[in-house]
Amino acid sequence: MKQDFKKNEHYIIDITDIGVNGEGIGKVNGFTFFVDGTLPGEKAEIIATKIKKGYGYGRLVNIIAASPDRIEPMCPVAGKCGGCSLQHLSYPAQLVYKTEKVRQNLARIGGFCDIGVSLAIGTHQPFRYRNKAQYPVAFADNGIVYGFYANHSHRVVPCEDCAINSAENKPILEAIKAFAVKYGLDVYDEEKHCGLLRHIVIKNGFHTGETMVCLVINSDSFEYEKELAAALSVFESVKSIYLSFNTKNTNVIMGDKNKLISGKDTVTDTIGELRFNISPLSFFQVNPIQTEKLYSTVLEFADLNGSETVIDAYCGIGTISLFLAKRAKKVYGVEIVSEAVDAARQNALLNKIENAEFFAGRAEDIVPMLYEKNAVRADVVVVDPPRKGCDENLLKLIEDMLPQKVVYVSCDSATLARDLKILCSKSYSIKKVQPVDMFPQTVHVECVVLMSRVKD
Repeated sequence: MKQDFKKNEHYIIDITDIGVNGEGIGKVNGFTFFVDGTLPGEKAEIIATKIKKGYGYGRLVNIIAASPDRIEPMCPVAGKCGGCSLQHLSYPAQLVYKTEKVRQNLARIGGFCDIGVSLAIGTHQPFRYRNKAQYPVAFADNGIVYGFYANHSHRVVPCEDCAINSAENKPILEAIKAFAVKYGLDVYDEEKHCGLLRHIVIKNGFHTGETMVCLVINSDSFEYEKELAAALSVFESVKSIYLSFNTKNTNVIMGDKNKLISGKDTVTDTIGELRFNISPLSFFQVNPIQTEKLYSTVLEFADLNGSETVIDAYCGIGTISLFLAKRAKKVYGVEIVSEAVDAARQNALLNKIENAEFFAGRAEDIVPMLYEKNAVRADVVVVDPPRKGCDENLLKLIEDMLPQKVVYVSCDSATLARDLKILCSKSYSIKKVQPVDMFPQTVHVECVVLMSRVKD
């Protein structure tokens, strides 16, 4: 079929499905095209941008017949920026799409074709929900710009006011831009590995109103520390100002060395009744409203009565661990990032929680130590791994430990399905699957799964 279609030719396509990255999927005379910005049920004019052996990619030219679920995006750079790929889809339809995405991955990858998946838990605030933003800085014809990378590239799309980030960020960014112009600061060039300003990172305490600002620079020093602090002192919400020194030729945003130049070393925020200190490198869920729903789901699935021992692998700064500790006899948290473990211990003290203990190291190393050397017998194991999923050795250890319940929190339903297939091969069965929409306007979805031990 490849010879029947040519790059840069126009075609009329009927969109019948939507892919895992939010792209519309349709066929022209039996040949499949993937087209960003289109929705199932639509007829569209496209231009072919790439032709492969059995499929192609197209760019939307015109919507001939629109889906009833299509809406006007709030953000002027929606579809250009690589962040929000679903702003043109109504929010109720986004929840259906994300639920179906989880269901299909469980069936296709895990083989769980008969497992019920509850509708994704939505939010009343699908915009202005993020408490953390990372803005790359670049030069354009009109000078210094900040924004976000275009999809599949490191080309910065200027964006002065992102619709899913805090509205308080815009004046702070404008002040930093004016500061950079005033002192003649240059911008980092990835290809040449030169220039100073790399990123601006802003963390917002959603419930406390406290803000942390971090300037990421390609240098080991900065001569305008006092001037930067003065430029940002006009913002009452800014309680912490950092420099992050990143001189490596890498895509990693934050550097290994971070220096506080003004204010507190952490900002605080709350989830439910618990308070948390947030440092420059701390992982903290980006959607506070939905985080409380996510953790409430974890607690519901764990169904603790106060007598249980719980292991929380990949515990971060102790957010889930401390929620569990309110209901459990003892919680052991494990995290590979030592700074996060220090923060978890501080957060336990901050919340006067004494039955949570934290360990720094790889979960696949620490959990065996707890089990084999310290004789810890967990009734419930909670895992909340990064996108790549659980380490295979940890999955094997869970099967050896055989806790009554395993609660799996996942940000990637594909690796979730892979890991569930291993755990449910002989020892466990899936009882509940609950997606939670932590990232409205994007294709990403969090998921909580309850597994119970199969009775002998």
